[in-house]
Amino acid sequence: MFNSYFTKAFTAIIFLFLMVQVSAQDKNLLLKEAKDLELKFDEAGALEKYKQIVSADSSDIFSLEKCAELNCSIGERQRDKKVKATYFNTAEVYAQNAYQQNSNDADACYAMALVAAKKTEVEDDNKKVLEDVKQIKIYADKALAVNPNHAKANYILGKWHFELIHSSWLKRGEIKRFYNAIPDTQIDSAAYYMEKSRVADPYYALDYLELAKVYQYNHQPAKAIDVLNKLVKLPNRTFDDAAIKEEGKKMLAEMQ
Repeated sequence: MFNSYFTKAFTAIIFLFLMVQVSAQDKNLLLKEAKDLELKFDEAGALEKYKQIVSADSSDIFSLEKCAELNCSIGERQRDKKVKATYFNTAEVYAQNAYQQNSNDADACYAMALVAAKKTEVEDDNKKVLEDVKQIKIYADKALAVNPNHAKANYILGKWHFELIHSSWLKRGEIKRFYNAIPDTQIDSAAYYMEKSRVADPYYALDYLELAKVYQYNHQPAKAIDVLNKLVKLPNRTFDDAAIKEEGKKMLAEMQ
């Protein structure tokens, strides 16, 4: 009887081990398919693969962060404000889940900052926008405390400083009072963090475009033109890169 019990228990352990192995193989396959779809600029397809991974493993921080990032990317291109907001709210759920898994993960912190930035585009309540503006800085700082060379966290912090100067944020009373209470170093800080982003990831097209805008705003046309000349020669790595480079070309033509 003991041998029979031992045999059954051993069989059950082997079965569970094989199930885990199959699950891991399925996850790796989904991950490869998701990355391949991203390379083909099929963000919607990649998002579905990452969502499948998260459904099977809710602790997968990388896939949670990708779900947040892709929802933001796809949502950004929506014309309907309500549809855009739905994508951003979905992104927030994934970002929060990633952050809950590990609040010291730089990608998870960046995802939280990214979502907060996107929500400023669709939020109508001034107090909520101010809270989002604060959250961008909090989570970008935290991401960089973990990884000072995180390209996208450096970019989003640089963008935060630039937005405080020239965006519609300052039309909102609460944010204007917040802005007046912080040191007036936004333009220098914007350039500093975006340059750090460019060093960390020399192929991040969006950073080049926004950095050129920073230099143009700061009356440094030579630097802006240099950055734009480099931008238009970059390979396309994301769905939006072609449009980003096209905007860079128009900007360059206007400056020369």
